[in-house]
Amino acid sequence: MISKTKIQNFNKKFDVVSVFIEHEGKILLMHRQDHKPQGNTWAMLAGKVDKGDKDLIDALVREVKEEIGLMIKKEDCRYFDGYYSRYPEFDYIYHVYHLLLKEKPVINLNLKEHKDMKWITPKDALKLNLIPDEDKCIKWFYNID
Repeated sequence: MISKTKIQNFNKKFDVVSVFIEHEGKILLMHRQDHKPQGNTWAMLAGKVDKGDKDLIDALVREVKEEIGLMIKKEDCRYFDGYYSRYPEFDYIYHVYHLLLKEKPVINLNLKEHKDMKWITPKDALKLNLIPDEDKCIKWFYNID
């Protein structure tokens, strides 16, 4: 469950940062490895904020480097919104960023995390087997009904 407003009895265990990496109207989606939680689903690049991260944007820069080998600049990332997310085991805040790229980057996929990736329009992304609630994030960000 994901919500724009605080969920009743919300008990945050951690924060997650995520990013819509966009190039020429397409977003980068990652195909999660089968052995990962919510395996074999598609999602934007995301990860937990670690204790060593100074703040959310530092966590995002680290996650992008770890998962696709891309060095990004903090100032190029725009914060969109934070959502309350609840899974049966835990609650967390899901922070969404946007990174608009002028040039399509070379991606070095971390195969421990993901088995594939693709550039896809937001509308076409909604047809994929997405991680739970990713459809809502896409619809909210891109104003799709």
